[in-house]
Amino acid sequence: MVTRIQVVFDCADPKKQAEFWAEALHYQMPLPPDGSASWEEWAKARGIPEESWNDAAAAEDPDGTQPRLYFQKVPEGKVAKNRMHPDLNVGGGREATLDERRARVLAEVERLKALGATDRRGAMEKEGEFWVRMNDPEDNEFCVQ
Repeated sequence: MVTRIQVVFDCADPKKQAEFWAEALHYQMPLPPDGSASWEEWAKARGIPEESWNDAAAAEDPDGTQPRLYFQKVPEGKVAKNRMHPDLNVGGGREATLDERRARVLAEVERLKALGATDRRGAMEKEGEFWVRMNDPEDNEFCVQ
């Protein structure tokens, strides 16, 4: 049996990060439990102090087949390069020509930049592959290929 995973990000603003990654991956923010109209209503009903409402957030695959992303607030900022990073595979694989993959990747890069990502790390082309190295709104590295 396959072990399902959840990928956890340490961050300063869990809600903002969850919203970015939900849009980036075409995921969704989970609905509040127990029929609550909002997460704020749910937190109030449980006596959670308002200053703790943004301590955690998540983004989920609407089909439930891909890993859930969980964002937890931590006091320290990012200080070094990620040891692990996601690759967003949008190019179409080997069925597409390099020019087709490049066009798809660059279109996705523009969409992600409009959501708050940066591409200051630049594009790479090597051995018939093309990808762009990017950073999310809290400077976590990821690639679009």
